[in-house]
Amino acid sequence: MHYLIIGGCAAGLNCIEGIRKIDKKGEITLVSAEKFPPYARCLITDYLIGTHKEEDLYLREKSYYEKTEINLIVGERAEEININNKKVILSGGKEILYDKLLIATGASPKKLGSKGETKKGIFSFRTIEDAKGILERSKKAKKAVVFGGGLIGIKAGYALKKKGLEVEIIVKSPQILSRVINKEAAEIIFNWLENNGIKIRTGVAPREITGNGEMTGVLLDNGEKVNAQIGIVGKGVSSNTSFLENSGIELHWGVMVNEFLQTNQENVYAAGDVAETKDLITGEYTVNALWMNAQEQGYTAGINMAGGEKIYPGSIGGNSAEFFGLPIISFGHVREKENVEVIETHEKDFTYKRFVLRDDKLIGGVLIGNVENAGFYMALMRNKINIKNYKNLLGEKWFNYGEMKEILESEEGFRESVSPDGKKIFFK
Repeated sequence: MHYLIIGGCAAGLNCIEGIRKIDKKGEITLVSAEKFPPYARCLITDYLIGTHKEEDLYLREKSYYEKTEINLIVGERAEEININNKKVILSGGKEILYDKLLIATGASPKKLGSKGETKKGIFSFRTIEDAKGILERSKKAKKAVVFGGGLIGIKAGYALKKKGLEVEIIVKSPQILSRVINKEAAEIIFNWLENNGIKIRTGVAPREITGNGEMTGVLLDNGEKVNAQIGIVGKGVSSNTSFLENSGIELHWGVMVNEFLQTNQENVYAAGDVAETKDLITGEYTVNALWMNAQEQGYTAGINMAGGEKIYPGSIGGNSAEFFGLPIISFGHVREKENVEVIETHEKDFTYKRFVLRDDKLIGGVLIGNVENAGFYMALMRNKINIKNYKNLLGEKWFNYGEMKEILESEEGFRESVSPDGKKIFFK
């Protein structure tokens, strides 16, 4: 049996773990478009700041691939999948036959869409190569502008501010983090970032990147010009599915999969940021691009590829970050307005909690400042625990598993959950 995994990140690596749990001897090949072995994308901010070295980002020691007998191919991109002949054609021309295939090609940053965006000095912020380029450019730069107020862009801006650059965030929408948190939470983070020296401007967008070959600034759509030597594009990502368009594999926002993470094609599975799975809260299919989802999906797909029958219950949206010592976590559906109940608490400046409930069950939350019980709240949500008699206590400091143990342990399946950073939690 030959298992072929296309994509070398959280989903691909965890797929190996799932396969090896059942099949100890089957041949496994992992192909990564990047020239690096699988690494933690979420740590490139720390790499840019300088608190982590490149080797600190790698998810496994080099010896791991030898011990688990993995054929690791890096620097090769999948160009075509031939379903009938069960083979994948790589960018270098090599053809690889498979018995079982996992598509874990992730996502790519969206383009800026402005004149001059190909000038030297414009970067995305998703890969080690991006971070290396930004790091080199920052040595002779004084100011950076971030286009977009999403989490990735803000992380890049935060890292550059920590390195001593002047940073300005340009946001077309009226608030930062508009896709992941509510307006009140965004205002708190906005004020915190500005208090720590990051300038944020909302309601404007770039019209043109100025400079002769190299970026020297940006012309905004209000006619104003901002001088800067680095531009970070943080406009979101799109699933990497273009090479699948003529394959016969069903596509939508991403690769469509069933509850076993199998595509509409036999022996072909998908996981991670490229997979369109059922949202655990709404039941609708979407791409919830989150590290813990990719881990769980990859592992589940690996089990099923090796002959198991493990059901993937569904994905959850979520984000976590820390800026200048202020931790932030959001999970589930935090911006719902219809048929929901909202509970908010403000313990003090820059400490905020928001919980969104429907039918007395938690469907989303935002934690700023005090995030220590995030895993517990995630468990309540993932397991759809009815907390009708306790919902008004959600924001209390003491509301955690230890205090609620006797009430909640009776709920079947509550003992196991996943924290926002992807680690499994066993409540005992």
